[in-house]
Amino acid sequence: MPAPLPLLSLGPFALVCAAAVTVLLGIAWQRMHTVSALVTIVGLLGALVLQLALQTPDSAETPLLVFDGLSHFAALMVLGSSLVVALLSHTYLRGYTGPREEFYLLLLCAAAGALILVASQHLASLFFGLELLSMPLYGMLAYRFQSSHSLEAGLKYLILSAAGSAFLLFGMALLYAQTGALDFTGLASEMGPWALAGTGLMLVGLGFKLSIVPFHLWTPDVYQGGPVPATMLLASISKLAVFVVLLRLVLEVPTFRDEALSALLAGLAILTMIVGNLLALRQSDLKRLLGYSSIAHFGYLLVALVIGSRFAVETAGVYLITYLVATLTAFGVVTLLSSPCRTEEASNLEHYRGLFWRRPWLAAALTVAMLSLAGIPFTAGFIGKFYILALAVDAQRWWLVAAVIAGSAIGLYYYLRVMVALFLREAADASRAGRGGHWLNDTIVLVLALLVIVLGVWPAPAVDWLAGLNY
Repeated sequence: MPAPLPLLSLGPFALVCAAAVTVLLGIAWQRMHTVSALVTIVGLLGALVLQLALQTPDSAETPLLVFDGLSHFAALMVLGSSLVVALLSHTYLRGYTGPREEFYLLLLCAAAGALILVASQHLASLFFGLELLSMPLYGMLAYRFQSSHSLEAGLKYLILSAAGSAFLLFGMALLYAQTGALDFTGLASEMGPWALAGTGLMLVGLGFKLSIVPFHLWTPDVYQGGPVPATMLLASISKLAVFVVLLRLVLEVPTFRDEALSALLAGLAILTMIVGNLLALRQSDLKRLLGYSSIAHFGYLLVALVIGSRFAVETAGVYLITYLVATLTAFGVVTLLSSPCRTEEASNLEHYRGLFWRRPWLAAALTVAMLSLAGIPFTAGFIGKFYILALAVDAQRWWLVAAVIAGSAIGLYYYLRVMVALFLREAADASRAGRGGHWLNDTIVLVLALLVIVLGVWPAPAVDWLAGLNY
C-alpha cells in the first residue's frame, strides 16, 4: 500500500534532518571538513531531487502543515539556495583555522526550519519553523569569532530577532484570545479588535525578519559583519520563507486583509521601496549596499501582499525567483573573493576596482547580477519588475506604481557605481581581493549569472510552471 502523500511530502525535510544528524555524529567521531561538506551537499541535493519528483495535488494537509503549490515552489527555492550556499562555503572555509564542520550543521538546521515555515498552516508550526530557521543564523553570523564585526553582527541579529519574536508571540496570543484557534482556517472564523491588534503585532514581528522599514535598522550592520555564506543564507532562504508564510496569512486570514491593515501595508511598501534605495546611494561597502538593496526589493514584494489576488501570488513567485538568482550570483562573487582568515572581507568597493582585469568572468557575473537587481531588460530582474508593475496597474494602485518606478530609478545609480568600479584601473590594494578560486565555484557563479540572462530572455517556462501550480 503506498504511503499517504503528506508522509511522502515530509521526505525532503526528513532527508535534511538526516544529513544534519549525520554531520553531528561525524563531528563527535572525527572532524573532517570535506566529508561534512559532502554529506551536507548530498543531503540537500537528495532533498531537492525528491521535492522535484513530488506531485502537487489540490491540497494535502496535516494538522500543522499544508503541501500545495506554494509550499512546493518555496521548498524548491529553499533547497536550491541552500545547496548553492553549501557548495560555496566549502572553499570559503577551507583556510579557516577554527572549527569548520559546525557551519554545515547550522546550515542544515536553518534549511529544515525554512522547509517547515513555508508549509505552515498553524501558528505553532509557524513559530517552530521560524525559530529553527533563526537560531542557527545567530551562530552562523558570529562564526568568524576572530572578528569583532562578526560577533557584533550575530549579537545584533540575536537581540533584534528576539524582539521580533516577542511581538509575534504577543500577536499570536491576542489572536488566540479572540478566536480560540491556532490554525489559519480557525483564525478566519471571527474578527474583532483583539484579532486586529494581534494581526498588527504579527506584522511587526514578521516585518523585523523581512527588514521592512522602519524595522530595518539591523540589516546593513548584520550584512556587513557576518561571514559571506551566512549573509547569503540570510538574504535568500530566510527572507523567502518569512515572506511566503506572510503571503499565506494574507491569503487565508481575513484580518490580514482588513482595509486599515491593507492601507498600512501599502504605506510600508512605499516607505520601504524609497528609503531602502535612498540609504543605498552613499554606501561604499558592497555587502551593506546589497543589504539596503534587499530592503528595497521586499518593498516591491509587499505590493503583492497589498493586492492579495491569485495573480499576486504568481507575481510574487516570479519576483522571488528573479531576486534569489541575482542575489545568489552577487553574494557568490563576494564569497569567492573573501576569506574568513582576514579581519575584513572583500566587501569594500575598492576591492572590486579593476576586477575585470584580474578575473573577468567574475566581473561579468557581478555585472549581470547588478543589472538584474536594477531591473534592466534582458535580465531576470526586468521580468520581476514588469510583473510587479503590471499587478499594481491592474489593481489601479497608482501610488504603488509611482513608488516602484521612483525606487527603480534611484536604484540605477548605486548599481551602476558597482559596475563602473569593476572596469576602472586596479586599486593599490587589489591583491586583497585577488584570492585564487576553484574551477567548480567559478562555474557555479557563472551558471547562476547565465540563469539570470536566460530568465530575462526566455522567461516563459518558469512563468508557465508557476501559473500551473495550485495555490
